[in-house]
Amino acid sequence: MSATNAPAPKHSLAEDVVAIAVGTLFVSFGVVMFKQVGLLTGGTAGLAFLVYYVTAIPFGAAFFVINLPFYYLVVRRVGWRFTLKTFCAVALVSVLSELHGRFIHFSLLDPFYTAVFGGLLMGTGFIVLFRHQASLGGVNILALYVQDHFGIRAGKLQMAVDLGILLASYFVVDVKALLASVIGAIALNLVIWMNHRHDHYVAWSAP
Repeated sequence: MSATNAPAPKHSLAEDVVAIAVGTLFVSFGVVMFKQVGLLTGGTAGLAFLVYYVTAIPFGAAFFVINLPFYYLVVRRVGWRFTLKTFCAVALVSVLSELHGRFIHFSLLDPFYTAVFGGLLMGTGFIVLFRHQASLGGVNILALYVQDHFGIRAGKLQMAVDLGILLASYFVVDVKALLASVIGAIALNLVIWMNHRHDHYVAWSAP
């Protein structure tokens, strides 16, 4: 059997658990960096940032609640296994984004440095989750579904939605933070666009 015809390797349960832990650590750490300098991102996380900045409701709580309606789409379109992994990932990001501050605090962060580094970090976290059949709910699920069924890259769709959310935040943050947030969204989605391709990575989780 040639390499091209070999069956796709399977992720074990232990590998899935470690990957979800690593992916959510990356994403939640990027969230903490963004919160420190008042930036936003897209998707349900962007909506959670807006709620946090306007009402002071903790980001983690807002992020968890906003994602709840999307689980119906996950179950109907992707299945219970993906839904359970996604629920765990969302819950972990919700908790970790509030816990990081107990262990680390930034005395100085440049908004544009944070946008690029934090965006790339979160994008890498998303890729780790995607490759283990998990996501962070909301727009991520919709983007993955559209990519799988219509061939539109997940990064392209997510970038369009994210930019729309960032533009809607014009009245919440100042122009400098908004510009940096746009750069952060581009950095995040560039990682997804370049790396989330089935022809580049074909491993899957074992049943």
